[in-house]
Amino acid sequence: MRILIVGAGALGGYFGARLLQVGRDVTFLVRPRRAAQLAKTGLVVRSKHGDAHIPSPPMVLSEDIAAPFDLILVGCKAYDLERTMESFARAVGPDTVLLPYLNGMKHFDSLTARFGAQHVLGGLAMISATLDADGTVHHLNETHVLTCGELDGSDSPRVTSIAAAFAGANFNARTTNTIVQELWEKWVFIATLGGITSLMRGLVGDIERAGAAQLALALLDECSAIAASQGHAPRPAVLERGRRLFAEPGSTLTASMMKDIERGAPTEGEHIVGDLLDRGSRSSVETPLLRVVHAHLRTYEARREREATATAS
Repeated sequence: MRILIVGAGALGGYFGARLLQVGRDVTFLVRPRRAAQLAKTGLVVRSKHGDAHIPSPPMVLSEDIAAPFDLILVGCKAYDLERTMESFARAVGPDTVLLPYLNGMKHFDSLTARFGAQHVLGGLAMISATLDADGTVHHLNETHVLTCGELDGSDSPRVTSIAAAFAGANFNARTTNTIVQELWEKWVFIATLGGITSLMRGLVGDIERAGAAQLALALLDECSAIAASQGHAPRPAVLERGRRLFAEPGSTLTASMMKDIERGAPTEGEHIVGDLLDRGSRSSVETPLLRVVHAHLRTYEARREREATATAS
């Protein structure tokens, strides 16, 4: 199976390195700057599960794609999806399978519109990793799960083939018949975590220490109610785990969305919070706190745009 991984950042770099370690046919689709960095240092991963160093990782630039791949792993920021789809379009052939692992659900509409529903699987990554200035991938905890499944919940030969390709690699590869339910459950969690930490500008433990854990739990309830209105209420065990996490004293849990705000970067606010809010509105779900979170994120983006315009002029 010829596998193309879009990007060699924190997630793509991690899973790609693990697959290369067990001899899989993996190529990274990279931009020129990352290509130069990888050519100099190789692909380096630091992890509690064992480090990896791939001295000369196989890479390709978008304009140099010469033939379709069997499987394309798509991971990017949601606001960069249109440009990302354009970058790998030449790699999509009649039998190519796309495995995206973005958060939320809106990206499925974009991928389906561009390439057709028959090419798109459901994918879910559970991992905390970051890329440092030198291009090294740092795996930050012990979780490293990559899940895939058919969006209609069926069994399929292509999912079986992907499972076989991932087998033996140093990460937890899963297949599931409930990928849409799992995607919704992660979406509820990510929207709550990103929303409350961005709004309050603190870790979960900071929010709890300030006596505001109930706000986090209220936001969790609102996000869960939207999921329920779409037929995907979080399962009791998942919801209870979320309640414990959002009220845990001393927790260092935070979200990439808050980190993006703190470094003045764009956020996935519209994809994760805005789209969720839209779906809730169409189902008449009351979400006053989520509306505040959304307004906060939109105000931040408006400020970024204004300051960027002022700097440019």
